[in-house]
Amino acid sequence: MEIKVGGHYKLLKKIDSGSFGEIYKGLNTKNNIQVAVKLENLMSKYPQLLMEAKIMQHLLNDSTISDKGIPQVYHTATEGEFNLMVMELLGPSLENLFTQLGKSFTLKTTLMLADSMIRRIEYVHSKGFVHRDIKPDNFLIDAGNKSNRLYLIDFGLSKRYMINGKHIKYEEGKALTGTARYASLNTHLGIESTRRDDM
Repeated sequence: MEIKVGGHYKLLKKIDSGSFGEIYKGLNTKNNIQVAVKLENLMSKYPQLLMEAKIMQHLLNDSTISDKGIPQVYHTATEGEFNLMVMELLGPSLENLFTQLGKSFTLKTTLMLADSMIRRIEYVHSKGFVHRDIKPDNFLIDAGNKSNRLYLIDFGLSKRYMINGKHIKYEEGKALTGTARYASLNTHLGIESTRRDDM
């Protein structure tokens, strides 16, 4: 059965799923460009997709920086039982690439990736946000001919660390946010996440 969302985005196949919902490879039937479609059930305990889309659009809204490393957002909506976001389709994550290459990167690749990852995180911080779920699965390679371009994705747990020009307060007793395997020691100790914890 053919499923379309947003009027002209056809779902092709599921490419990922998790507590956040599901991601499908899709097709824009108006121009035959492949896209990624992220779906979140409205009954989710903590719906976050529409806020994630707003954060991404805010990060993309800077005409002075051409290479932001944030995927383009084409469409967001609530349809039926789902919130959805249609965005640029990217290539494999660093986690997948690492596994494909026998769990080994050359020194040159490692240094280039480190430089790109730091620049992506730095850009997000410059806009007043902390990502709060930095991990190899959330860095993707460009799917096109710019295979050396790295993108940062999954802003569902992101939050502002600067509000009205002031840094958020130091707090303790916070629940663990992000992926336990990659979370900072401070985050495990219940300390409010900030820029240092993304690094």
